[in-house]
Amino acid sequence: MRLHKTLVVSTLALAGCLSASRLGTPATHVGKAVLPGPVAGTAQTLLPNGWKLSPAGTQTPLGDLPLNLVVAPSGKLAAVTNNGYGPNSIQLLETPSGKVLDQKVVPAAWLGLAFGPQEKTLYASGGEQNLIHCFRIENNRLLPDSAIVLGPPWRDRPQPGKPNIGITGLAVDARRQLLYAVTREDSALYTIDLRTRAVAGRTKLGSEAYTVVLAPRGDELYISQWGGSSVTVYSAEQKRITATIPVESHPNDMVLSRDGRRLFVANANSNSVSVIDTRTQRVTETLSAALFPNAPTGSTTNSVALSADEERLFIANADNNCVAVFDVETLGASRSLGFIPTGWYPTAVRTVGKTLLVTNGKGTASLPNNQDGPDPMHQIGEGKAPQYIGGLLKGSLSAIPIPDEAALTRYSAQVYANTPYTKAREQQPDVPAGNPVPRRVGEPSPIKYVFYIIKENRTYDQVLGDMPEGNGDKRLCLFGEDVTPNHHALAREFVLLDNFYADAEVSADGHNWSMAAYATDYVEKTWPSNYSDRGGNYDYEGGRGAVAEPKDGFLWNYCERAGVSFRSYGEFVFGGKASKSLRGRYAPEYPGFDMKIRDVDREKVWEREFDQFVAAGTVPRLQILRLPSDHTAGAKQGAWTPLAYAADNDLALGRIIEHLAKSPIWKESVVMVLEDDAQNGPDHVDAHRSTAYLAGPLVKRNAVIHTMFSTSGMLRTLELILGLPPMSQYDAAATPLWECFTDTPDARPYVLKPARIDLDARNTAFNKSSREAQKYDFSREDAVPDVPFNENIWHAVRGEDSPMPVPRHSAFVRCKPEKDDK
Repeated sequence: MRLHKTLVVSTLALAGCLSASRLGTPATHVGKAVLPGPVAGTAQTLLPNGWKLSPAGTQTPLGDLPLNLVVAPSGKLAAVTNNGYGPNSIQLLETPSGKVLDQKVVPAAWLGLAFGPQEKTLYASGGEQNLIHCFRIENNRLLPDSAIVLGPPWRDRPQPGKPNIGITGLAVDARRQLLYAVTREDSALYTIDLRTRAVAGRTKLGSEAYTVVLAPRGDELYISQWGGSSVTVYSAEQKRITATIPVESHPNDMVLSRDGRRLFVANANSNSVSVIDTRTQRVTETLSAALFPNAPTGSTTNSVALSADEERLFIANADNNCVAVFDVETLGASRSLGFIPTGWYPTAVRTVGKTLLVTNGKGTASLPNNQDGPDPMHQIGEGKAPQYIGGLLKGSLSAIPIPDEAALTRYSAQVYANTPYTKAREQQPDVPAGNPVPRRVGEPSPIKYVFYIIKENRTYDQVLGDMPEGNGDKRLCLFGEDVTPNHHALAREFVLLDNFYADAEVSADGHNWSMAAYATDYVEKTWPSNYSDRGGNYDYEGGRGAVAEPKDGFLWNYCERAGVSFRSYGEFVFGGKASKSLRGRYAPEYPGFDMKIRDVDREKVWEREFDQFVAAGTVPRLQILRLPSDHTAGAKQGAWTPLAYAADNDLALGRIIEHLAKSPIWKESVVMVLEDDAQNGPDHVDAHRSTAYLAGPLVKRNAVIHTMFSTSGMLRTLELILGLPPMSQYDAAATPLWECFTDTPDARPYVLKPARIDLDARNTAFNKSSREAQKYDFSREDAVPDVPFNENIWHAVRGEDSPMPVPRHSAFVRCKPEKDDK
């Protein structure tokens, strides 16, 4: 998520360089400790999710999560809006170099940008502040002007019946002196008179809008309906909607040809671009922008641009980290030309003459903390973000000379070298014959039942950092063996995974990644605003509808299509109400996220239903259980202590596994446990590193696995066992956890480890930490501000005056290059 010219090398002892042993029977160490970071002998950088980067062109640092770039009509200037967790800002750039001429920090911004008449003004969406920032442009500087206010900000939004607005895309009609703004929350088109700065009209749209494009003559507007799989046509003269054109899932960025005859629409959820004939108002072509034909969801096609001669179309694939290039000269006969490598999560692509400009939302490499600077849990200076995971990674701008055929051939080869996804890997991952994890979807497995358990927000070091068998730092361990004896026993008796990474940063995208091996462009682009308290509700677990959901649904939708029985216990459930997509396949008595309810009580609900299923012979093949107590309530006075919460979570997990181990289906079962994300807890390797556990008769005993795995790899393992196809390119590409399994069953039951901590212990101290915790909202996960909350937990456990060690987000080197490294 950021450019960093000099990679700081961690001075840690790397997992692959360690020789760890435990008291008693030596652990079996399996796999190579290939860690995220620079790939020896190449220009590539390995990401924690297994994909690689090698961006073309020159790289210029931008701000936190740049989402949009617009080029002025003259082509001499461009503007960028940065919309992440950290400081939001508007930047003015020189083109085609991409040099930053000026920057203005604003309270909030989101996507929309438009140059005004004669390039003397710039307008920028204020997102859910419900205003439009206005700047005068003088001598290549942005001079703030009075904002155009459409309504009170999200924090002060008015009475029921008057919804939030949430401004997204903008377009200027210079001839008529009009500014058009589309919105996400009230799904509307606003017309603003630039002479009076007053709203001249409002038209209701069918769903959340992403952006708006004005036809060359100014007679029509085209609006991408982000949540509606369509483009709305609005007549500026008739002041009404005149047509709705169906496209594919999640239409977002658009570009019109100069004559206005062709409209190109990026569809993020479908890996595609729809080409619309604006005269007939029909889609004449659909361009597949993915690296392989018929690839599952996961390219996240989210921006489009035409070359100066309009013979080429450039398409930004956010999750493939590349730009696809198409020849679109001949109407109806477009063809793929190749790909260009970019940075991490490209969000906008534009052309200036013979140069391609690309904003990379997450930058170009993994950025370490300022090891010699102030505590990264706090602000590090005026206008700078705290270096926690939500705001750590900074965007960049790639300036790339538009490649000729030879250069494009080289670039395409590099893009394919960067991706672990291939159609062959989708059809058959690297699993040896005879492993309990099948090599292909549909092949039999001796495992019939999967119990998939989701926990909340812990790093590896926070829980298992005290285990000498793995690569841990015991100084950072808050919930060690005395607090979590069952977690430690599972890691020791079965497999210890010390190189496992969450694919997500926070719970908003974490539960999506955990249930779909993917988070949509809506989730990835809006959670930073929500988490930084700039606006919006937490609606990322089934509460938002189509705009927040993958095109083909979540894990349970795949089970339904494959005829695999399924039951959810608390996942995607709020206040007893479940996501509509669950369709009654959930236990209504099992609570969702609620810190007033213990996990041991959740376990009783599950156990009661499980025994009924066993007696009836109708045990669902997949059961998803949510155990959120390890989230804790921090130092909140009167709440259970963080140690009590963690111990409750540990005891509930142990009881589930012991109960399963005594059941008649144990010999055909496997338990898979992970955290939805690692949030901001300290970890000496990386803030994405988390814990994961496996248990079952076909899981190896007493093994330490150093192989790099991820959330998507856990899901790929589950899918192969149950006969489900991959849900995205990420699980299709991920390494299944086959190394953790054996074909020699060991059906010894798991023996529960009793709690060593008082589960009824309450926070009684009234101090700074407890006063802060009283203000926190524990009604849902991550409603609490993450940075102070993690510090709050640390103080509750280690003492009010104990300084919290900073989390490290490290760049890595390998101990030595491996001969078979690719």
